[in-house]
Amino acid sequence: MTSPWKDARSVIVTTTPTIEGHPIQQYCGIVTGEVIVGANIFRDLFANIRDIVGGRSGSYERILADARKQAIEELQAEAAALGGNAVVGIDLDYEVIGANGSMLMVSASGTAVKI
Repeated sequence: MTSPWKDARSVIVTTTPTIEGHPIQQYCGIVTGEVIVGANIFRDLFANIRDIVGGRSGSYERILADARKQAIEELQAEAAALGGNAVVGIDLDYEVIGANGSMLMVSASGTAVKI
């Protein structure tokens, strides 16, 4: 038995409205993936120190990259569940949410298609 995630990861994703050389045969619907991550107090402390002395915050960059990857994987899984094998027109959005801006939401949306 194959995992639905394995099939989902083969779904092509692109920010462009088409995929060159692959005409869209069918539109399956709008798909989304959202991930919300909380900030860790120790990461915040070290990020603030890094802001003072300069440099990049590697811990935040890793968290952001992981959240983006998870949102895209959710988008791919939803597209596969609708019978699509690609998602076109992907838009990535980032938003700070929570009582004190303590959480980050990464959302991905696009149109599932069959090519």
